[in-house]
Amino acid sequence: MSLTHPSAPDRSLSLTEADLRHWETPYADALERHAGRSPLSLMVPGHGMDDLGLSARLAAFLGPRPLKLDAPMLIDDIDLGDDSPLSRALELAADAWGARRTWFLTAGASQANRIAALAVRGLGVDILSQRSAHSSFSDGVLSAGLIPSFVMPSVDTIHGVAHGVSPAALDEALTAAASAGHAADAVYIVSPSYFGAVADVAGLARVAHAHGAPLVVDGAWGPHFGFHPELPESPTRLGADLVVSSTHKLGGSLTQSAMLHLGHGPFADALEPLVERAVAITASTSNSALLQASLDIARHSLATGAELIGRSTAAAEAFRDALRADPRFAVLSDGFGAFDDIVAVDPLRVPIDVSRTGVSGHWLRQRLIEADGIFFEMSTATTLVALIGPGKTPDLARAHRALVAAVDSADASAERSGGGANDFPALPESGPLRILPRDAFFADTELVPAADAVGRISADTLAAYPPGIPNLIPGEEITAETVAFLQAVAASPSGHVRGAVDPTVQRLRVTRSR
Repeated sequence: MSLTHPSAPDRSLSLTEADLRHWETPYADALERHAGRSPLSLMVPGHGMDDLGLSARLAAFLGPRPLKLDAPMLIDDIDLGDDSPLSRALELAADAWGARRTWFLTAGASQANRIAALAVRGLGVDILSQRSAHSSFSDGVLSAGLIPSFVMPSVDTIHGVAHGVSPAALDEALTAAASAGHAADAVYIVSPSYFGAVADVAGLARVAHAHGAPLVVDGAWGPHFGFHPELPESPTRLGADLVVSSTHKLGGSLTQSAMLHLGHGPFADALEPLVERAVAITASTSNSALLQASLDIARHSLATGAELIGRSTAAAEAFRDALRADPRFAVLSDGFGAFDDIVAVDPLRVPIDVSRTGVSGHWLRQRLIEADGIFFEMSTATTLVALIGPGKTPDLARAHRALVAAVDSADASAERSGGGANDFPALPESGPLRILPRDAFFADTELVPAADAVGRISADTLAAYPPGIPNLIPGEEITAETVAFLQAVAASPSGHVRGAVDPTVQRLRVTRSR
């Protein structure tokens, strides 16, 4: 199976053909002009945009420049007016990602997920979601009072890795939901995955639209998509109606900055005012100028940095080749062609299969931190995941040498590999949703022994890792199979249950009188 993303246009590397507007950074430039005026600030923030008095220690820590640029909101020639520098920066961002409209967010993709849930509630109460959705989207479902139904992602049962959803699986799930009387008013899927697997967004959008629903894509891990021929295309250009973008993750902006993109599809007119209202009730009334400027600059850097991004993809491929040359390592994404939901791979993500080394991925990650000061993004019992920022060429040869040395030096005390999904009972079916997640969350609750929780209604979200798919959400009935699975994962040295009130899952929080 060839992992080549469908519908991706031919994108030239020639900077002379780039839209010259993307060399501009209107919002960041406006902050610099404001700071250059040496304003006497008799308003918030309390540091006064200088390094004097109580601000001296902060200036010594950060340097004085961040304070001078940390302007408050509602300043002429920065963010006031329809044609303000902020408005122009937002227009450029929408153009760069192929969106009809883009919002800058300063509370991360988690804010974007909650906005998306609140916005689609305006279209109806029923939502079909990929079961492995981020917890922030589950929080949005709860807050908005949505009624969820689910489509399961494909799962690598050897490594305990959840991937994505194919158009065929989505069509089947949407048809089943409609037959059950809960025709979806919106669809939510995740692409790319934490491990770099990219779903067929164009196909998923066609299926969702055929069922009369907009497609929301959690593209948190793909903010760089669409900016180089070797990268997958931006989901917005492939037909997604809302795209969550965690720009700081792989887009180069400051931590906690993100964007939300509105597509050009058939639901844009209905969604735009809903998103606008949801942004208003989730955003701070004191958005960080520094975070917003970093988004403006990140857009500029991605849109004009094709040559640098190409160097990054080449470096990542050389790292993969070095790993492939050692029989103890493998590149997990080399096997993604076995999954029909995966149509492309993020070349800047390197998921390393370490199961043949005989030591745990968790042990390797910690050993590399302690011995070499090398930090991999994450680990599982059988994998390490490296991220290479677009336009960055970190010393991957050093990382490879340290990885080999760590494996060579492992002794009998090193944690052994294993702990994939095959080491646990089969992933159980979820119990029926007996009450709304919102009602279960706010209900009177009690902690009961796990055996007594069977047949009761969960008040918590619990997700066993691996593979990180929520096994319970508020409002679902707790089954004996789910309890057995959660306890088996919790008892494993390589597993844990997120959201559990105790690490062994001997007690669960349930609603009273249900």
